[in-house]
Amino acid sequence: MLMPPCCRAMWLVLASLLALSSGALSLDKLNMCMDGKHHKVNPGPEGQLYFQCAPWRDNACCTANTSTEAHNDNSYLYNFNWNHCGVMSPQCKKHFTQDTCFYECSPHLGPWIQKVDQSWRRERILDVPLCKEDCHSWWEDCKNDYTCKTDWHKGWDWSSGINKCPANSKCRKWTEVYSTPKSMCEQIWSNSYLYTTHSKTSGRCMQLWFNGSNPNREVAEYYNNNAQQHQSFALTTLLLPAFASLSVMMH
Repeated sequence: MLMPPCCRAMWLVLASLLALSSGALSLDKLNMCMDGKHHKVNPGPEGQLYFQCAPWRDNACCTANTSTEAHNDNSYLYNFNWNHCGVMSPQCKKHFTQDTCFYECSPHLGPWIQKVDQSWRRERILDVPLCKEDCHSWWEDCKNDYTCKTDWHKGWDWSSGINKCPANSKCRKWTEVYSTPKSMCEQIWSNSYLYTTHSKTSGRCMQLWFNGSNPNREVAEYYNNNAQQHQSFALTTLLLPAFASLSVMMH
């Protein structure tokens, strides 16, 4: 029995939607750069990446200049003052340098990139699952430092061109502001990171610190595949009634 033209058209639309759902989340999500202030358009080799950013040299979203500036106090990257409550200790500062390298250089953040309407960037990361070792060592190395704010993304006094503690705030010990590694990792950059109990060997968390080949592509692939499966299931559930109606019309 020939399918009526209206049914053929509906069938093609439904089939196309299913095909799109299976591929929409895979478009270069595993090898892309976010639309940020200093990111490259596309990832690629950067043989001269500096010091803590060097692990990304084989495939990076940052340039050599960005990697150098990531290590500087009050660098031109964001004019951010790490020493807003006294001089930040070297053991604490190294984690923020590593955090900057990860943010600027990583080509495997696609599954967590979100669109934003901000003057200095068009995309951000949200809920990137960090390995527990990285969160715990970061918090441990900063626990004797001081800060005046919980969320470092917003609320600063920028009147001087660099961030200063806002009026009526006071510098408090790190552990008073962030009582646990979880609170620090999730709150300091407005939920850019998600604390996990996964270890670095699990393949289920992103590593700020690594040597050798980048282990984070495998992690991004795992979460990207999960997201695709959930989207496909949701769309299939939504379209099943339409397929049922189409089947009735054909008979």
